Amino acid sequence: MHILSHYIDGQPVQGQSGRFGDVFHPASGEVVARVPLARPEEVDEAVAAARAAFPAWAATPPLKRARILFRFKALLEARQRDLARLISSEHGKVVSDALGEVTRGLEVAEFACGIPQLLKGEFTEEVGSGIDSHALRQPLGVVAGITPFNFPAMVPMWMFPVAIACGNTFVLKPSERDPSAALFLADLLKEAGLPNGVFNVVHGDKVAVDALLVHPDVAAVSFVGSTPIARYIYETGARHGKRVQALGGAKNHLVVMPDADLDQAVEALMGAAYGSAGERCMAISVAVAVGDVADRLVERLAERARQLKIGIGDDPAAEMGPLVTRQHRDKVVGYVESGVREGARLVVDGRDYRHPGAEGGFFLGPCLFDHVQPEMTIYREEIFGPVLAVVRVATFQDAVELINRHEFANGTSVFTRSGGIAREFAHRIQVGMVGINVPIPVPMAFHSFGGWKASLFGDHHMHGPEGVRFYTRMKTITSRWPEERLSAEFVMPTMK
Repeated sequence: MHILSHYIDGQPVQGQSGRFGDVFHPASGEVVARVPLARPEEVDEAVAAARAAFPAWAATPPLKRARILFRFKALLEARQRDLARLISSEHGKVVSDALGEVTRGLEVAEFACGIPQLLKGEFTEEVGSGIDSHALRQPLGVVAGITPFNFPAMVPMWMFPVAIACGNTFVLKPSERDPSAALFLADLLKEAGLPNGVFNVVHGDKVAVDALLVHPDVAAVSFVGSTPIARYIYETGARHGKRVQALGGAKNHLVVMPDADLDQAVEALMGAAYGSAGERCMAISVAVAVGDVADRLVERLAERARQLKIGIGDDPAAEMGPLVTRQHRDKVVGYVESGVREGARLVVDGRDYRHPGAEGGFFLGPCLFDHVQPEMTIYREEIFGPVLAVVRVATFQDAVELINRHEFANGTSVFTRSGGIAREFAHRIQVGMVGINVPIPVPMAFHSFGGWKASLFGDHHMHGPEGVRFYTRMKTITSRWPEERLSAEFVMPTMK
């Protein structure tokens, strides 16, 4: 049995708590590794290493920091398939999907390589007679990232490339369900020339999370996960004086207008709902069928869902793999059973799916519900599995009001041929990320990612310009070099 380690101050460090978690191969159901669950003292070690490395790293010119990230990017590009296979083996998503995840993470590293430009400050000459003013952004210190199981490479790369490019040092607490990607990234950063202590990995559960949230030397915490935990992370971190960005849950809607290209809408819904077995915070889990398009949409979705190709790893034909753990599969099945009990029509039922030759795997076939009502559990709560709910509404206005009433406001899309409808949707919808004929509107790395309402706690979105602002604080300097001796002034200073 492979025993994983923490990564502290540039070295693997064996766990000392005596507590371990099992890491599964989701396609077979077998335990493939054990991950140590840190005690608070081990978190202290990682933070101490990061704190010791901070002064020298913060003093390193941004251009030198960028060059290390350039080397990291090149190394990861050369080994991205290795990382994708590692992700697939612990998460369950097919390798082609994992490659997409790695690419989206790489794009943030690529953005962070431009840090010399991104950290350029502001300068104003003569704000007053003989007085100049300039502003600059400086790093916070030790910052932490707490990341989810669904994107074990991409979400950490939403955080640490920007954080370390800005001059901070970083402690990553990855998901204990698929922790090996974090160690892979740590090795590449070391090979790229990152100094010891700048990037550290501590595995663990709530014990490790709480230790980071209350640690006096951690200046900021980034988190992606479910809404109840995001709220807890935000409130606990803020109460202990930390800057916090905490991305929570989602219930993403895709509105299909009667004038939409139905072929495009169906294919978009299939990929957005069932890709990565629905284990994405930007997955579309609700199709809002407007007017008379509903029957045709459900019929086409059902036909396509029954043809969905479920597979393992490198299978080039596979469109979806297993779920991450048996416990999570059982939770999703519980939601399906809830939908049936509450009166929704289960058009496609994937609960009995067993993958040939891998009957012990955590597989669940695609599930499709019709006639879902807003009061139903499967509409209100985030399921995080291959379950698509169709809600029928009469008008575009009904669709907008339906979406705006939901507590989650992460992402949403509309499929239409009408520019007027698209523009009105974009302006009226109360959701953080909006797609127009785009099913999963994840912004590129040089923009910022984040939702509204219960999908985000904190003032900053992730990566892009918002990421740079989150990981730095502004300092404004006003200077004067007078030739003559100055006398005391007792009135509020104003421009002269």
